[in-house]
Amino acid sequence: QVQLVESGGGLVQPGGSLRLSCAGSGFTLDYYTIGWFRQAPGKGREGVSCINFSDGSTYDADSVKARFTISKDNAQNTVYLQMNNLKPEDTATYYCTADRITTVQRMCTGTGWSGYEYWGRGTQVTVSS
Repeated sequence: QVQLVESGGGLVQPGGSLRLSCAGSGFTLDYYTIGWFRQAPGKGREGVSCINFSDGSTYDADSVKARFTISKDNAQNTVYLQMNNLKPEDTATYYCTADRITTVQRMCTGTGWSGYEYWGRGTQVTVSS
């Protein structure tokens, strides 16, 4: 079955850390741009961090720069999102997506996210004391 599988969400206190994983199952992430998006209750879906799986180029939203780091493991066919210094406003459902016809900046900042080729089911991140 071809799908993206997210894991690693949970409940963490402000200032804490989590690492999310997005694994490609049934297909290789080579030639894809992979992105992490998030959606909080009552808000729209926003791009957080994106990476080109082939050349490793990345893009981070201003709201997470210096706190979140996106990376990849070619052997594991997986993309990671290391989230440090988490804040209550980071609370959201986090989704990963994959598409072949976009760049990292266009994926993270564009409005065409609903048309991306693959989406995971999401993983909940809650930042609360």
